Amino acid sequence: MNTVVMPKMGDTMEEGKILRWIKHEGDTIQKGDALAEIETEKVNIEAEAFVAGVLRKIVAQEGETVAVGAPIALIGKADEALPGEAAPAAQPTAKSAAKAGQQASGANSAAPAASSAATAVAEPPTTPSVGVNGTSGAAQNGGRVFISPLARHIAAEHNLDVAQIAGSGPGGRILRDDVQAYLANPQAAAPAIQTPQAQPAQPMPATPATQMVAEQPTVAVAAAATMAPGEEVRAQPLTVMRKTIARRLQQSMQTAPHFYVTVSIETNKLGEVRNSINEYAAGLPNPVKVSYNDLIVKAVALALASMPEVNVSFDGEQLLFKSRINVGVAVALDTGLIVPVVRDADKRGVLDIARESRRLVEAARAGKLKPDEFSGGTFTVSNLGMFDVESFTAVINPPESAILAVGAIVPTPVVRDGQVVVRDLMKVTLSVDHRALDGAIAARFLQEFKRLLENPMGILV
Repeated sequence: MNTVVMPKMGDTMEEGKILRWIKHEGDTIQKGDALAEIETEKVNIEAEAFVAGVLRKIVAQEGETVAVGAPIALIGKADEALPGEAAPAAQPTAKSAAKAGQQASGANSAAPAASSAATAVAEPPTTPSVGVNGTSGAAQNGGRVFISPLARHIAAEHNLDVAQIAGSGPGGRILRDDVQAYLANPQAAAPAIQTPQAQPAQPMPATPATQMVAEQPTVAVAAAATMAPGEEVRAQPLTVMRKTIARRLQQSMQTAPHFYVTVSIETNKLGEVRNSINEYAAGLPNPVKVSYNDLIVKAVALALASMPEVNVSFDGEQLLFKSRINVGVAVALDTGLIVPVVRDADKRGVLDIARESRRLVEAARAGKLKPDEFSGGTFTVSNLGMFDVESFTAVINPPESAILAVGAIVPTPVVRDGQVVVRDLMKVTLSVDHRALDGAIAARFLQEFKRLLENPMGILV
């Protein structure tokens, strides 16, 4: 029996949500077949089968969030025993009799697993079956309590006795929704046993899976129970993407000491060069339209090439200088924010950057980005100019050390040679991790960036 686990489809992915099962129990599976559609922190991706066989059991149901590496399904032979079940008898009548006898006796303890895959599904080693108050759930209901890691964590947060919660998952497994339903209506089940003299719960082993669950922000569905009567509030559960954005940006603001440097850049010449490029590109066999953001990405890449000390990450003990310049472009989606990456932007021409940016943005909005297309960035550009935002500050995208916030181009009165004239100005603000960069380095980087945009022929040659 082969265990299908939640795949890790990105460097920062820690959990995924089963949106829908493409295959169903009993279906014949070929290696490479799409099994399920999974919502990750950035995109929805189809999980593929790594072996051929029959989909014998779906462990994680649609709508359930599962930690990376946790089992989601079992693939095996059609006549192979499932974990916790006796091997199929040779005669159908004997099999039926054994099944009827098991139902009559009311037995709820599973037979010892015959393989490592069976052990992984029946009793995950990273989440031992202990009660929240330190007592075994089996001691209270006479059998083993099956509960998902996330459901156990939420139950522990609210000091619930998991033995009092009815599970709706396979084999009575308690899922997150079951705990949340119990929190919303605890009177529907017997009250949890809470004894003042009870010993505190023993901590679970500090495995990557339990650490991931412990650091996830709790989705406070129980808040509906504490809402004032008549209060008009609509609760909307967080998507995996939104939870990841919240966690990573909170981590960024709490761990990286931000400081900000702002400059105004005159873009009249940049606009003229852009118009010339687009006139030329319109007549190409593969026409493309260059945006201001494409020129900004190119200028950022060239500035990073001339100042490699900005193209770094801070890992707590040392600075990591990146040999490649991969510029991320923040894209706003209805479900959150995603940052596809233009790789080796310093070595690409402006038309190539424009084509690659269009492709990445279209894939992001269609939910078809691949993991390697939104990972590995070394610097990010966030542009809100199209929304008439004149200036703003952006939160650094870890593990990068800086992010550039780009505002709108605004006609502005300025003094040139003692005369007041109108020029197109664009404000940009560099957010910097002070652990990695100092103010002087940030200022010199913006000087170089400004020089390139105000003399845009340097971007093209």
